Amino acid sequence: MNVLIDNKSSAPIYEQIYAQIKAQIISGALREDELLPSIRNLAKDLRISVITTKRAYDELEREGFLYTVAGKGCFVAPKNVELLREENLKAIERHIEAIAKLAATCGLGTDEVTEMVRLIMEEDK
Repeated sequence: MNVLIDNKSSAPIYEQIYAQIKAQIISGALREDELLPSIRNLAKDLRISVITTKRAYDELEREGFLYTVAGKGCFVAPKNVELLREENLKAIERHIEAIAKLAATCGLGTDEVTEMVRLIMEEDK
């Protein structure tokens, strides 16, 4: 598992940890039932508070990305297809919002953007 803290980022440290671990789980870089570093070890490696690391792990567990086994540690939860689909839908929506803003600055209409998307999706088949 690879987590990097950007001290210049406006995002809180726990959110940076949360986002990076979540992205690694969604991408498959962290596999189902894989043991994560202990909260203490990750805090030590990143030179941050244990409370900050615990907050990130708690949020990941609350959202169903991790599970905890008492005395053994935190593990990557089995992939929930609906959860992953929802995460991907949210990412697509963010990209579409950015496309809509960029299209507006170029004077492109809905039909032109739709045609561009259709062509790109056909190329990927």
